[in-house]
Amino acid sequence: MTYAYLRQIPGARSLMHQQKSVIGYALGQGLEIDKEVVEHSSRNRPIEERKQFEEFMHSLERGDDLIVAEIWALSDRIDELMKILGCTISREVSLHIVSSGLKVDKETPIGKILPLFNGRPDIESEKKSGVGRPKGSKSRSKFDSLQPQILNMLKEGMSVSAIARELGVNRSSLKDYIESRSLKELVENTFIEIGKPRRTDIIGDDLLICPFEEERESESRQSQKRR
Repeated sequence: MTYAYLRQIPGARSLMHQQKSVIGYALGQGLEIDKEVVEHSSRNRPIEERKQFEEFMHSLERGDDLIVAEIWALSDRIDELMKILGCTISREVSLHIVSSGLKVDKETPIGKILPLFNGRPDIESEKKSGVGRPKGSKSRSKFDSLQPQILNMLKEGMSVSAIARELGVNRSSLKDYIESRSLKELVENTFIEIGKPRRTDIIGDDLLICPFEEERESESRQSQKRR
């Protein structure tokens, strides 16, 4: 099974940026993505609080492939990354890191793994020093915590006006947010299907969206019927 993993947190690279990187890599490596996983959070949380992410990691099986745009998408803490790498290696899962073009598995020399930890991003330090946000990132918005619901509503075909009414927010501000995050393009892209969040009643909680291939399964059933 090949998984693509994207993570959206304030200050991180946009989902579209991560998505394009992962798609290009998969095509170049001849990998077909079976399932897409998107993790949303209104703030950067320690791995102990990312319960659904832990559940996903523990669900990986021997021979699976996991593709990420960059290693920092998994976590911005080296100690946490070491745990994650230990998890994938012990489970004999191949971790593909697009930014470095590296596949990490039990055969990968430690000399190739250590350089991955160079250039650790530090959002708080950048804010204090005035260095600015990482290239490709977006400033934090009040709509970030609502992004899973917005994506679901867009996928269901709701208009911006209808979504604004449903959420009780300003239509113009919501429209600007959707355009700045390329959310419509993200939903329209067949690469990713946005599933319904498990706990939309708790704003700010991590939301792990692990969509299954409903559309492809439907197409397969229709194809079998035509036969």
